[in-house]
Amino acid sequence: MNIIMAFMSGLTMSAGLIISGMINPQKVIGFLDVFGHFDPTLAFVMAGALGVTAIGYRLLANSKPILCDSFDLPKKNQIDAPLIGGAVLFGIGWGLAGFCPAPALVGVGIGLPKAIIFVIAMLIGMFLARKFLNSK
Repeated sequence: MNIIMAFMSGLTMSAGLIISGMINPQKVIGFLDVFGHFDPTLAFVMAGALGVTAIGYRLLANSKPILCDSFDLPKKNQIDAPLIGGAVLFGIGWGLAGFCPAPALVGVGIGLPKAIIFVIAMLIGMFLARKFLNSK
């Protein structure tokens, strides 16, 4: 049942990304181009996601998941150098490529060549980061 629910959640998110046009790198680049051809649609997608998340957190704060023993929430709440560095790298990659991980994976699923290149680079980066961080 966990696998089925995870699949359904991924399918729902993928459909939302496709319907909203967020797998199109030009949407992201247009959002970041505040002095050129600015496209605010990504802000509406983000606001919608934040609204749903905020409501979900409030409704489910003191409840128990149906398929698990507990919610898996982050335990770390401090801002540190790895968090800032990761956010900066994420933002640079997002701005340069127009993809972040979820839309890129959806793009791979529908065969977008730029998404395939992005995901390969992302996997290499994840491998190198894990190797680098585990060597300390």
